[in-house]
Amino acid sequence: MLTHRSWARRRSASYERLELLGDSVLQLVMTAELLRRFPEASEGDLAWTRQRVVSREACAEAARSAGLTEAMVEAAPAAARDDALSVAGRPSVQAAVCEALMGAGWLELGWSDIDAAVRDAFAPVLERAAPGERDPKTALQEEAARRRLEVRYELTDTEGPAHARAFRSRVLVGGDPLGSGRGASKQASERAAAVEALERLQGRPPC
Repeated sequence: MLTHRSWARRRSASYERLELLGDSVLQLVMTAELLRRFPEASEGDLAWTRQRVVSREACAEAARSAGLTEAMVEAAPAAARDDALSVAGRPSVQAAVCEALMGAGWLELGWSDIDAAVRDAFAPVLERAAPGERDPKTALQEEAARRRLEVRYELTDTEGPAHARAFRSRVLVGGDPLGSGRGASKQASERAAAVEALERLQGRPPC
């Protein structure tokens, strides 16, 4: 579970498969917790806040607090010890190992125990969470600007009667459709699309 692919005998023996499961566990735990903490927050604000509390930075912080960096170094084979400290010190690796641990915990302990453990591990991040404190469209624009990419929104659909209209929008970043969203107003649908696009964009390496 703490084995990096560079020193695994086969790639399937690394933490990557458990990382995939752990990402889903984290998303579900944090979504439920944010719904409980912020009963008045809108869907768009909750989505934006969740994006922050499940980010790579948040996972890496939780991993360091739990001592996973040191555990990963100790678990490395002797031949890889010289490289292990450098590998385990990368935030991306720390985040991945954190997610892998959550995946393993779900398989071994079940939902109740892992739910409590994840909420406890991410308590510092949750305490800093504040829905609506930053507009996701602004955040997306800033991230795109750092990559020298253009952001463009398109209204793709409207549905429902005039008194209960729903809007769907998509956002293109650098010409690629990276996010879509639905809301009670055109602006709300664009914010929801921006949340999805930002999450995808931050998962890409810089140009």
